[in-house]
Amino acid sequence: MNTETNNLTRKFGLIGKNISYSFSQTYFTEKFNRESITNATYENFDIPIEDQLKSVFNTEGLAGANVTIPYKEAIIPCLDKMNSKAVQIGAVNTIKVLKNGKTKGYNTDYYGFKKSLKPYLEKHHKSALILGTGGASKAVAYALDNLGISFKMVSRNPEKGQLNYSDLTQKVIDDHKIIVNCTPLGTSPNVNAFPDIPYLHVTNAHILYDLIYNPAETKFLAKGKAQDATIVNGLKMLEYQAEKAWEIWNR
Repeated sequence: MNTETNNLTRKFGLIGKNISYSFSQTYFTEKFNRESITNATYENFDIPIEDQLKSVFNTEGLAGANVTIPYKEAIIPCLDKMNSKAVQIGAVNTIKVLKNGKTKGYNTDYYGFKKSLKPYLEKHHKSALILGTGGASKAVAYALDNLGISFKMVSRNPEKGQLNYSDLTQKVIDDHKIIVNCTPLGTSPNVNAFPDIPYLHVTNAHILYDLIYNPAETKFLAKGKAQDATIVNGLKMLEYQAEKAWEIWNR
């Protein structure tokens, strides 16, 4: 659907829980103003319980939506169709309402993460630790695999093949030169929280990447910075995934 030829206002929004802090509404509102897109609006769909997720699709004029914590996996049974990459990842962060009214799920998180990480990669960045096992971590895992980087997931309640935080010895940290925080620990307003890893073993050869963007420098990143690690927050990832979502909604 082309924004220039369609004069009907199309509604977009973010599906999540406790999302007043969200980047997406501000980003898309500013984008619409900057690019003189007058036939589109973007709002927050703050859904308190999972059972109410489908209610969003009753919104008149809804053309697409983004999905954030904690619904990137829970939204899947509510959708009519899934893009093949989203099926492989097992999480959805972008939904398109098709011309026939059916809903289709996509994942643009993996694209945003991959594109934002690539400029920092060097030859020794061969393996990664992914902190957390939610929907965002699945997209990160997919992107790392795509880049040929091996990874281990770290969880407080590890499943087979995953690590516990207590497993993070000096050797494990040394063997994994990329550490990605996919947990919400450190998100504003709880800015003093951080993942429990042995930061003293982090070096200047490490990349510490935090999917959180507010605050811009979380405690996780500050602790990595103190060890001279390269630090990256999630802002560029969000911008890239948002633009990819816009592309999907308009093709």
